[in-house]
Amino acid sequence: MLWKAVAPNGKVSYLFGTMHTDDERVNELAAPVISALNESQVFMMEVLPGNDPTIYQMKNQNLKDLLTDKEWEQVKTLADFHYLNGNMAMHMKPWLMAMTFDLPKPASDFALDNQLLSMAEDQDKDVLALEDTTQHFELLDDLTMNQQLTMLRAVLKRTQAQKERDYQTLVKAYLTGDPEKTAAIDEKLTAGILPKDLWSKMRVKLLDERNQQMAARIADQGTLNSLFVAVGAAHLPGKSGLINLLRNAGYQVEPVSLKAAFTHKN
Repeated sequence: MLWKAVAPNGKVSYLFGTMHTDDERVNELAAPVISALNESQVFMMEVLPGNDPTIYQMKNQNLKDLLTDKEWEQVKTLADFHYLNGNMAMHMKPWLMAMTFDLPKPASDFALDNQLLSMAEDQDKDVLALEDTTQHFELLDDLTMNQQLTMLRAVLKRTQAQKERDYQTLVKAYLTGDPEKTAAIDEKLTAGILPKDLWSKMRVKLLDERNQQMAARIADQGTLNSLFVAVGAAHLPGKSGLINLLRNAGYQVEPVSLKAAFTHKN
């Protein structure tokens, strides 16, 4: 999941495909990944932690009024499981809640991306975001409320066992180190529970459009500094993926063997 990206002016940066989890199988970093981070001047990740809870919330609406009594009881149970307080759950954007509830366990401060951020901060590296925090949490706001509720209801129908099974499938794919396989499994699992037209629209918003913006930011910053870019593995492969987009921007992008000795020095 580690890729070396050489800018047209010779600056060397690295792309590292992550999985947003604290699973110790994922968080055990290979030596070349650690060395790449150590040698880089600037750390970049998808989005920096936000402190404003209103970016997660609907305006002038609440979920209790939009759902059936049975669905609302399910939401309260899952909100408690994911450490969301009642007020947050009542006003959270349905699309964002669906993504949160589809995880088999609560989000963790020790997820891989945050682990890498802590390592970069410990080395006093400059830290930059690939996306504005507010923009990131508005990704699917233009879905209709019915579409957002379709997402949420699809997740509410899933059992804990189904979520755990899909999670294990995705972890196994990630551990192969193949971003194309990981992205394909991720897409299959997500698309499988949603109407086709809804998933098609979501895919454009979650991957294609974001990749264009992130690639442009990486390409600009990568001519100025040596970067270590931590980004979800699904963003790397394909015609609209970061690897191809950076190549189109004049970068030489090649995979780094995680078993190979690391020799780059800035």
